[in-house]
Amino acid sequence: VAGPPTARETTMAKKGKKAKKSRSARRASGRKPTHADAELMLKLYDLRREAVMRQSRDAITFGFWPRSWDDVVAIQDLQHPMNAAFRQVGSYWEMVYGLARKGIAEPEFLVENNGEGLLLYCKLQPWLHLLRQDHPTSFQHSEWVAENTETGGNYVSMMKERFAEQLPAQAPVEV
Repeated sequence: VAGPPTARETTMAKKGKKAKKSRSARRASGRKPTHADAELMLKLYDLRREAVMRQSRDAITFGFWPRSWDDVVAIQDLQHPMNAAFRQVGSYWEMVYGLARKGIAEPEFLVENNGEGLLLYCKLQPWLHLLRQDHPTSFQHSEWVAENTETGGNYVSMMKERFAEQLPAQAPVEV
C-alpha cells in the first residue's frame, strides 16, 4: 500500500506532471565511507549529547505519541510545553539527514549510526500529508532516507511494527 505522496510528488502533481525519481533518489550513493564521514558522525554524536538536546530527545522519544492530527497540531503551538523540544529534535534530524541526501555524508553509513531521527518521522508519517499543506518541505530529508537507504527502510519497518504493539500502552500526548 502506497503512503501519502512525497513533497516532490505533490509539487509535480500540482504542475500536472508525474514525478520521476532521479538515479540518486532511487538509491543511496554506494560510495565507501571516508574518514571525513567518520569525523562527521562523531561530531553529530557529540551534538546529541548536549544537555538541552538530550532533554528534548527524551521528551519527544518517550513523551510524544500522537494519536490524531489534533495531537500534531497541538505540539506545533508555540505555547505547547513540548513545542521547543519538537522543533529542536525535528530540525536537528532534518539537518542530519540532509547531509546524506545531498551527498555530504555517505547515506547508509550515516543512517546506520543515526537511525533515531526516523522515530519522529514514523510518529508523524500518518499525518505528513496534512502537515505539508502548510509546510511543504516538512521531514523531506527523513523521508528520503527512509525511502532511499536500505538501513532507513529497515528502521522504519521495525519502528512501525513496534508502534503497532506499543502505542496502545503509551500515555496520550499532553495537549
